[in-house]
Amino acid sequence: MHNVTIEYCKLCRWMMRASWMAQELLTTFTEELSEVTLRQGTGGVFNVYVNKELIFCRKDEGRHPEITELKQLVRDKIAPQKSLGHSDKK
Repeated sequence: MHNVTIEYCKLCRWMMRASWMAQELLTTFTEELSEVTLRQGTGGVFNVYVNKELIFCRKDEGRHPEITELKQLVRDKIAPQKSLGHSDKK
């Protein structure tokens, strides 16, 4: 089983976005994920880690991830054979 950590800026009030993304990931990867952890940060941070490996950084990308993009990034790390249906890459 794998884990995802979403680190979000509490000063920017991105907890709702982080918790929604956590819910989406837990719903999509019911058999693959053991947990999704939300971690507060500051300084405009919005980072997503899979098994402690950074897979998305808002500061590097200059934007937040789209949920379909995030699901694809997580899938590619933990279950590359898994189909995401309509959320999959075209």
